[in-house]
Amino acid sequence: MRLPDLPQGPPRVTLLAGALVFDPETGDTERADVRLDGARIAEVGPGLDGDGRVDCSGGLLLPGLIDCHVHVAFPRHEPLPRSARILEAVPVLHGLLARGITTVRDAWGADAGVKHALREGWIDGPDLLVSLRQLSPTGGLGDSWDPPAGTVDHYGDPSLPDPLFDGPDAARAAVRRMVRAGADWIKVGASGALRAMREGTDVRPTDDELAALVDEARRAGRDVLAHAHTAAAVVSAARAGARSIEHGTFLDDDAVTALANAWYVPTLSPISDSEFAETHRRSVRLAAEAGVPIAAGSDLAPRPHVDLTTELRLLAAVLGDAAALKAATSEAARLLRLEHDRGRLAAGLRADVVLLDGTDLDVTDLPGRIRAVWHDGKRVGAG
Repeated sequence: MRLPDLPQGPPRVTLLAGALVFDPETGDTERADVRLDGARIAEVGPGLDGDGRVDCSGGLLLPGLIDCHVHVAFPRHEPLPRSARILEAVPVLHGLLARGITTVRDAWGADAGVKHALREGWIDGPDLLVSLRQLSPTGGLGDSWDPPAGTVDHYGDPSLPDPLFDGPDAARAAVRRMVRAGADWIKVGASGALRAMREGTDVRPTDDELAALVDEARRAGRDVLAHAHTAAAVVSAARAGARSIEHGTFLDDDAVTALANAWYVPTLSPISDSEFAETHRRSVRLAAEAGVPIAAGSDLAPRPHVDLTTELRLLAAVLGDAAALKAATSEAARLLRLEHDRGRLAAGLRADVVLLDGTDLDVTDLPGRIRAVWHDGKRVGAG
């Protein structure tokens, strides 16, 4: 899904000089300058000249970070006006950008209006791709029915359509509702939440429903991300053609084999302190050893919010720092079909850049190391 170009304005020429530049494809760093011209990188190399010089000595330049699984407008289970969900997203988006996260894929909650507000400059934040709701069969992940109360829709918002389906034709109709409302991606619950598994209430879509959903998404030019904790759900979603599998807490050899043609977005953060944490880390190791492409996603939903900087620390503990950073830059860009626009520091790509203090790749405390962020060639926070 190609994100729209920014409106054209006066050119901004900035020379980032004297730093090491990280190449996520190789994991290497080398000394080079980066010249930004407007919203694009004009040149990368040693000894460049240019106006607007910024001294980056003693620092490390990274591509803007990409979080493939966020919830910037997640519902609160409390009686607040509908506008509170959207207004809470404003400081969340601002904070993400300040921490070097320049592109995000929202995995349900944000609507097309949030994208519009960002595009118009009413609020500041990363570039945003939205999926609106998480589709599922009745009783599945997207069903907000509650035993004491019956149907409880915490949104009640026509910009976030009904996500439920039963049968392949209804799955196609659900996809069409999301596309009509402005979804960039289609989210499906291929399994329920962990709680549903513990309680024995997990309801999954059938293989025929998944196949119809993915096919309809493709007909509309959209890709599918699939929430899937169990190995069986991962296999079903991956075989149906989902482009990315989210969570994958309980992978086995069959699930890893099925992931050969998909991306794995582990989202370690939400359950990093739970009883399943080590099982989840084992799943990441199993996938990495098999060569499954891994993209980073924080699952920014629980409060207080975690974000990609937390997820990178957890990924690095399993994969190493360079691989974790690759998962949040070039590999994430590939998953989102944006590899020709961002994810690396190279001429012609989007001028999304993060400057860190120090030249090592240690991601233990990225927020504490951030010296500056450029988004579309404009320094974040600069007047």
